Amino acid sequence: MTSERKKYYFIGIKGVGMTMLAQFLAARGNQVSGSDIKDVFLTDQVLKKEKIKVFSPFSPKNIPAGLDFIIHSSAFNSANNLEMAFIKNNPQRFKKIKILSYAAALGAVFNQYDGLAVCGSHGKTTTVAWLGYVLWRGGLKPNVLVGSRVPQFQGSALVGGKKYFVAEVDEYQNKLQYFQPHGVVLNNIEFDHPDFFKDQAAYTKVFADFLKKIPGNGFLVINNHDPEIKKIKKYCRGKIISYDFKGSSKAAYLAADLKLKNNQQIFKVFKNNKSLGEFKIRLSGEHNVLNALAVIATAQELGLKLSVIKRHLTGFKGTERRAQILGKYHGALIIDDYAHHPTEIKATLQGLKKQYPNKKIITVFHPHTYTRTKALFKDFVGSFAASRELIVLDIYGSAREKQGGVSSQALVKALKQHNQTYQITQDLRNIKTISQASHYLKKKLQPGDLLLLMGAGDVFRVGQDLLM
Repeated sequence: MTSERKKYYFIGIKGVGMTMLAQFLAARGNQVSGSDIKDVFLTDQVLKKEKIKVFSPFSPKNIPAGLDFIIHSSAFNSANNLEMAFIKNNPQRFKKIKILSYAAALGAVFNQYDGLAVCGSHGKTTTVAWLGYVLWRGGLKPNVLVGSRVPQFQGSALVGGKKYFVAEVDEYQNKLQYFQPHGVVLNNIEFDHPDFFKDQAAYTKVFADFLKKIPGNGFLVINNHDPEIKKIKKYCRGKIISYDFKGSSKAAYLAADLKLKNNQQIFKVFKNNKSLGEFKIRLSGEHNVLNALAVIATAQELGLKLSVIKRHLTGFKGTERRAQILGKYHGALIIDDYAHHPTEIKATLQGLKKQYPNKKIITVFHPHTYTRTKALFKDFVGSFAASRELIVLDIYGSAREKQGGVSSQALVKALKQHNQTYQITQDLRNIKTISQASHYLKKKLQPGDLLLLMGAGDVFRVGQDLLM
């Protein structure tokens, strides 16, 4: 992955990570194309805007001649993809082409810069976009890659100068192994991806190994309240900068006196017990106050003036699929959110309930993968109390897993028992498909309702159906 202009082909280009890397490489003047299924994804608009050619469906005929690199999604291999099988069965034809997984390719680009990696179980996308926005507006001109479309970026990437590269890096399948960071922002560590990690210890270990890579002149920004982070922060050889809410721990950056006014969260920040003044953010939920602290701490470490950080912290409007307002249907506000882990669900619902105290929240939840639903079943059952009505769609299965062992019907049954035990009043039902949910909601929604679409799959299509 050199600075010379090359010819790239992406297999599975519509994945959010693949799209952001394709956009970045195209903006650098490289020739980029790719392939995927015909279904329309949120990333299609980014690829179209960048004039990146996408072939559908997958076929060996799609693969262009004269390639330097083939980059493939980790979801595809020779057993489940025609193009990957063709490459495997024709080694002589592809012997001069570098073939890389998405994570390996991103790591190869990232490692050419002073890389700032944002990682953790929750909040990566929002934090990396927010940090990238503040650093960019502050004049540092970083390269930024985000695992979602950012309206203020007009895509998933920013192409900057030769020094900084800010990226969202994923622990799944130990993709962290491909990155050599100068700085790391670690938001939290909470067991996830049970299809790959057998337990919490195995999950935490990939983060511990990652922190060992931080050089002595590098730095680590951490949530000081997280018990798993406390166990492994000792592995960082560089500077450690911590953040938390005041009264929770002795962190370097502390937030206090949180209040909500004019749809903004307002709070004071203290650095080493010295007041930095009042900060305002547009994003809801206490989890976003913590994300803001991570951005403030990192931006200060990179030398940005406090006044610049304050101004642009407030200016950030968020990313797609993170408490994103889609519009209104018959007076009901529709919000789309990517939350797919019980902790994320609870935090998002609590934040929206504070922000919209007079609205009736109706949640459509699309469980994401059988393995996650089964492993975190009890936690899911206790996550939806803030929603007045809950619709659970059938599970969105992964191509990588064997389906079964759990169902949305079983989840609804357990939720009903939980609600009865704790005297929670909540309308609750399983509606199998997105189209059936859309049909139900067209008759159900009233002015003053808040419809929350929640999940890592394609539950956002409910909003598209209602607003089309």
